[in-house]
Amino acid sequence: MFLLRPPGVYRPQGDTALLSEALGLLEVRPGARILDICAGTGVLSVLAARHRAARVTAVDVSLRAAFAAWFNTTLRGLRVRVLRGDLFRPLQGEEFDVILANPPYVAGEAAPPGSHSQARAWDAGMDGRTFLDRICAAAPRHLAPGGSLLMVHSALSGVEASLRHLRAAGLLAGVATRRRERFGPVMRARAAQLEAQGLIEPGQRDEELVVICARRETAAAGIV
Repeated sequence: MFLLRPPGVYRPQGDTALLSEALGLLEVRPGARILDICAGTGVLSVLAARHRAARVTAVDVSLRAAFAAWFNTTLRGLRVRVLRGDLFRPLQGEEFDVILANPPYVAGEAAPPGSHSQARAWDAGMDGRTFLDRICAAAPRHLAPGGSLLMVHSALSGVEASLRHLRAAGLLAGVATRRRERFGPVMRARAAQLEAQGLIEPGQRDEELVVICARRETAAAGIV
């Protein structure tokens, strides 16, 4: 698939493919409202917009990423609303049937990267949870009854922490799918730091990616 990807915009990788597979397994009704958060190139928005004529909204804090998502969806004649903003801030009061999230989750530096740094696409603080925790806290307020959050991240960033936060918010949460992947360029470059932090074993150069599915109970029946 051809995708415009300006410098600094996250390149679709194994985590993107795994999240796409999880979406394909999810039962989505025709015309569902789907949110692609941390949209990057908009590749998931493209796939979601083709999924039973879903109504898709894409959000990214990066101006370049928002432009790429707009371009890549418009190029294909897909009607996708693209917004620039920090996670859920442009979506006050809105609810969605499906929320897709592929946020930065790589353990990085204590200081956040600058707005023009390429590390902005992956750096998520010392423990890799800067954005994961914010999504876990805010997503429940934006899920329609019966709606689902699909969020991908590395197991190095704490699967149990994500599940615990989502369950504490009243969602039914579990791991939908998982896969081991060799380190990409970013992870290879940070391997020494990850070893020093005790996040990986000496010489380890692979990680487990997981997609977490969290569902909001239906208002009427109290079931998912």
